[in-house]
Amino acid sequence: MSVNRLERLLRPRSIATFGGVQAAAVVEQCLKMGFSGDIWPVHPTKPEVHGVKTFRSVAELPGAPDASFVGVNRFLTLDLLRELSAKDAGGAIAFAAGFLEAGDDAEGARLQAELVAAAGDMPVIGPNCYGLINYADGALLWPDQHGGRRLGTSERGAAIITQSSNIACNLTMQKRGLPIAFLLTAGNQAQTGLSEMALGLVEDPRVSCLGLHIEGFDSVAGFERLAGRARELKKPIIAMKAGRSEQARAATVSHTASLAGSDAGSDAFLKRLGIARVDTIPAFLEALKLLHAGGPLGGRKLSSMSCSGGEASVMADSAEGRNVFFPGLSTSHRTKVKETLGPLVAVANPLDYHTFIWNNGPAMTATFSAFTAEKFDLNLLVLDFPRTDRCSDADWQTAVNAYDAALKANDARGAIVASMPENLPEEHAEDLFHRGITPLHGIAEAFDAAEAAAFLGEAWSRPMAEPVAYAGNRSALRPASPTTSPPHGSGHSSLDGREDERLAYRPTSNPVRGGGGSTRSVETEGGAAQTLSEAEAKNRLREAGIPVPQGQRAVNAEEAVAAAHTLGLPVALKALGVAHKSEAGAVRLNLSTPEQVEAAARDLLPLGQGLLVERMVQGGVAELIVGVTRDPVFGPVMTLGTGGVLVELLQDSATLLLPASRDDIEAALRGLKLFPLLDGFRGRPKGDLPAAIEAIEAIARFAASPADALEELDVNPLIVCRQGQGAWAADALVVMNACA
Repeated sequence: MSVNRLERLLRPRSIATFGGVQAAAVVEQCLKMGFSGDIWPVHPTKPEVHGVKTFRSVAELPGAPDASFVGVNRFLTLDLLRELSAKDAGGAIAFAAGFLEAGDDAEGARLQAELVAAAGDMPVIGPNCYGLINYADGALLWPDQHGGRRLGTSERGAAIITQSSNIACNLTMQKRGLPIAFLLTAGNQAQTGLSEMALGLVEDPRVSCLGLHIEGFDSVAGFERLAGRARELKKPIIAMKAGRSEQARAATVSHTASLAGSDAGSDAFLKRLGIARVDTIPAFLEALKLLHAGGPLGGRKLSSMSCSGGEASVMADSAEGRNVFFPGLSTSHRTKVKETLGPLVAVANPLDYHTFIWNNGPAMTATFSAFTAEKFDLNLLVLDFPRTDRCSDADWQTAVNAYDAALKANDARGAIVASMPENLPEEHAEDLFHRGITPLHGIAEAFDAAEAAAFLGEAWSRPMAEPVAYAGNRSALRPASPTTSPPHGSGHSSLDGREDERLAYRPTSNPVRGGGGSTRSVETEGGAAQTLSEAEAKNRLREAGIPVPQGQRAVNAEEAVAAAHTLGLPVALKALGVAHKSEAGAVRLNLSTPEQVEAAARDLLPLGQGLLVERMVQGGVAELIVGVTRDPVFGPVMTLGTGGVLVELLQDSATLLLPASRDDIEAALRGLKLFPLLDGFRGRPKGDLPAAIEAIEAIARFAASPADALEELDVNPLIVCRQGQGAWAADALVVMNACA
């Protein structure tokens, strides 16, 4: 859809209102904000609303309104939208509830479909939403009070979209100094999705950055377009995505009829797009402030100054485990700072500059200038202002002025951090913004903001990722290369004699089916699905170019012994059709003689539906799990992690959407706690990392082609052997959609 489709609605020159109390509130708020365009209230009986002449119907309006607030019941809403569309109106806010968000209400679903039909080509935001605040033009299609202010001439601000009207109201009440250009509620997204709304806002030159509170994604392709355009315009995006818990995902459906998708898939999608994610409303606001003031960070190096050793310690501890850090000072840098402070101050980063120089403007300027002269990506000054109803803040202005001068002298980026939000009043925050210094409320939130800005800086330094392989976005897949079998004597092993823990833990939860593992049919939202036997699953993987140990089926002990002779000893022996083989005692490993094979076969035959004989994989360095589930929003979602029986205990994993590049896969592996084992931990043999990556690439191709055929895939373990010896899918679970 064209960005210009929403132009009249988002930046109107004429506003029509329909309804009673809520519509009257829209008129009142537009008047208060100094909207300079036309206001056309429509009411069947009242002659005026807040002193503005009314009209009796859509037909009586003097023209086609750019924006309309429709604040009537859901049945009348349909009639009005139909009339407005016929009049070539620019767009409408549908305030009424009782549509698809009503859950199992068939009438609500029917009415939402009728709403879309009634609107035709006219953009409609909602239903079940509060509306739009345009602080840049003073245009408010907003049926309530709010706490924001109109932007000044040539001033820029953040644009925020949320699917929660109450959160939107609360955001307008913030006293943190963040200038807001637009605030928009998305509602049910019946016709106009969140990504299209955001694309319309990001084009406005008065918008500095974009904040999205997301309950559900309206369109994968739409978000990809939004992320690409925002990057072109150098306007960073922060997202607060609901749905980390099962309860939150359920709540999104009941709230706005949104499909949340899995949290792992959502997280991977946002990272792929270069959209930074935060988890709390305070962090959301602080990240927007940092990005509004200066955009993404160029790196992750921070500095901190305070006049308290306690605050310096809190800053150091708060950075622990974060993706931003305080680098140590060089000898020359430390010497220059120490020269400004004297012998009684220990110079470090974070710095406690003590109170010796407090309220001494020249001395503070010298220290701050010496400290920020090093090229940190972000400098932080911890400064809580006193309450002015009982105290004076005059001395604190000396610190602000000195810090301001130091930053400007060094062309450095800086923020002032208050440890308690109430200790950085709005008037001080606004003054800091005017100086080019970011006011940050709360230490933890300051680090959240810095991490988000650093992530964005790194993401923007890389090319945009390919579109995800789903819903018409599939990319061409490379043909799989043929795979040889492992050398004799390295056919199938687990590092310590364990096997088949593939169902113990799934880092990416499957939204449509539960556990299990025997050959069977199950019901999914796409219809019947078939869980393949391990032998059939491995045949499919082998055909797709995934390295799998050579194996043969057997129906009795004699055939098992013959297969072992053919494959070459040692071998592994498994009972087919058994879930959790190791727990059921349905697997035997490292069988090195025909007698051992025969005895094991007689033990296993009663447990399953035949036998699988495989060559052992020996010389394993590490075990991985490679899992794929089909997310209803993002399609195939791949999880890489520590495999074997430790998978559930360690929960060491990374999530990727497909297609994933070789660099994406390697970066995910390097981010695992397991990776040191692959890299020769403490003198141990290094793993065959190139072979592991190639095997995972082949699994990704298999999973994404076609994306709607695979319900679930688990390769656990993928055994990574020593350099030059490959990586092998020792066990596999494959569930295919029988209707695909």
